[in-house]
Amino acid sequence: MSVARTWAVALTGLHGELVEIEADVTSHTPDFRIIGLPDKTLGEASRRVVNACENAGLELPARRVTVNLSPAGLPKQGSGFDLGVAVAALGVAGVIPLESIARTVHLGELGLDGRLRPIAGVLPALRAAAERGFERAVVPKANRAEGALVPGIEVIGAVSLPEVARFHGARDVEVPDQRAVGRVVRRAERETQGDLQDVVGQEDAVEAAVAVAAGGHHLLLSGPPGAGKTLLASRLPGILPPLDDEAALEVAAVRSLSGEAVDALTRVPPFEAPHHTATLAALVGGGSRVSQPGVISRASRGVLMIDEAGEMRASVLDALRQPLESGRIVIHRSGFTASYPARFQLIGHCVRLGTIQTSRERQTGRRSPTGGFGRRLSATSRERPRAS
Repeated sequence: MSVARTWAVALTGLHGELVEIEADVTSHTPDFRIIGLPDKTLGEASRRVVNACENAGLELPARRVTVNLSPAGLPKQGSGFDLGVAVAALGVAGVIPLESIARTVHLGELGLDGRLRPIAGVLPALRAAAERGFERAVVPKANRAEGALVPGIEVIGAVSLPEVARFHGARDVEVPDQRAVGRVVRRAERETQGDLQDVVGQEDAVEAAVAVAAGGHHLLLSGPPGAGKTLLASRLPGILPPLDDEAALEVAAVRSLSGEAVDALTRVPPFEAPHHTATLAALVGGGSRVSQPGVISRASRGVLMIDEAGEMRASVLDALRQPLESGRIVIHRSGFTASYPARFQLIGHCVRLGTIQTSRERQTGRRSPTGGFGRRLSATSRERPRAS
């Protein structure tokens, strides 16, 4: 029997690498093995696939099934390979025609009852597939609207594994009447619809905000609590130019990779306001095995507001220097290197410039000649760093 082949996508940051899924059977003790450097989640797909096929009435051969993920040296993570593994196994079993699955990308997680569960990162994965010439992809129905945002590729949304088998031409397959599994994680929409007309008074601050929006500059606001600093900063996306197609796709791809439900392209620049106790990893992104975008990547093409900037740790503020210069953040780990966009406008808030201190200065009681958020970013502070 010939080897069955289909395709999936491995994501490292926003970069997608096509993975060829090969399945073969041998006359050995019945078993189901996945090779090709899978992580623990992907390694557990063997049990999900076997149980899903049995519960869906799709028979796998009672022999040893070996599924190879190529290139074998590329690390692969997550449950998004479940559907591709199951389709390849059914192809080598003779249930699904091999010609149909060989030119189709499959993405999705399998439940034990055979239903398809939505996954994160469908939009950047399909962008990578479309760039490499693939014209068709099968995804969970809950990800169908997200996948349809990618031009140049036909996206089929399926509810269950039998429905996928029927789509590929499998005969005598009963498709049960099942409800599609919705998104498990849905974060609140961050679009800001406000405008500067909501700000009463503060003529100088409004004029500064207009100049910042027009020139793409950064801004530091100083004033007592209740003066309107947060209100002014949150209205900035409303006067920024709308996102073009490429920028809107990039913003949607980052949101998808973060696990948010994406069903349309937004033209309003994103707005992020992390708490001043946010950690370095939360701000710039990262992870030990699976990389996730940070706040600065979710704010890319938009505005990043840091309230109480003087209370944020100096090491976290220092990490913003390189992304502000290059417009990207590169996460280096022992097993991978992930790159994310980070082209944002920084808006900082503080109560008084003269009282801003770094954490070390608060511990020692001494003032560093070059320390402090206000001294680094403010061009209006009366206190200037002394020359050493």
